[in-house]
Order: sequence, then C-alpha cells, then structure tokens
Amino acid sequence: MSALVIPGGAATAQEKTVNQAIDQSLGDHTKYETVIKALQKAVAAHDAAGVAALVSYPIGVKVHGKETNIKSAKAFVDHYDGIMTPRITKAVVDQKYEDLTVNYQGIMFGNGQVWVNGICHDNACNNFDVKVITIQEGAN
Repeated sequence: MSALVIPGGAATAQEKTVNQAIDQSLGDHTKYETVIKALQKAVAAHDAAGVAALVSYPIGVKVHGKETNIKSAKAFVDHYDGIMTPRITKAVVDQKYEDLTVNYQGIMFGNGQVWVNGICHDNACNNFDVKVITIQEGAN
C-alpha cells in the first residue's frame, strides 16, 4: 500500500478547480478538504476508529456482502474489515484530490466507492459537518 503524500505550498490549478467546484456546489471547500485528507490518512493507516469518526450514522453498508445498517462508530469499528474491503480501501487511498468528482450529491472517491457530503445543522445549511455518507463497492 502506498503512503499518502500531500505536498505543501500553493494549490495546483487542478486543486483550485476542485476547490471552486466544492465551494459552488457544497460549501466551504476547506471543511471538505480537511475531512478528505483525514479519511485518506485513517484508511491508509487502517485506523478503524479514525474512519468511524468521519462517518454519518446510521449508514447502510455491506458487511461481508450482507446489507447492514450501522448505527454507531462502535459498530463501524466492530465491522471495519467487512465494510472497508480492499477495493474500497484502494479507491480511498489512491484518490488524488485534484481528480475528485464533485456534484450536488457530494464528493466521490474512485468509481463511487465512497461519497462525502455536508450534514446540515440548520435549514439554511450555514452550519454543517462533512461526513462520509456512502460506502459501497462502486461501479466497475
């Protein structure tokens, strides 16, 4: 498994384009960028609790191929290896920030294996947390 390397310094033109798309479609890109990088770091480190802290509950996932409704971070950690398959893990770790797909549904990793989006705390969605909202095998 390769290590996630995040270069310091100025954002590339592609990163700026992704940031603009996030700002326009979803809100403050810095909140999303922080969660995206934290998710990649936690998945790369096989840090089940770190990943679990970034998930919106309840979340419907497959655990060893069986549809399961995970209701808490503890349940996510308990089933981590069944949820975060090698294919899903690879999609998260290998995803380049500048190549993220951004639309009104959120931000997609890989071919749809993981999606993150804002979870609103008020009707205007001025106050939101960025969380993982979907974990699935994704399209081929």
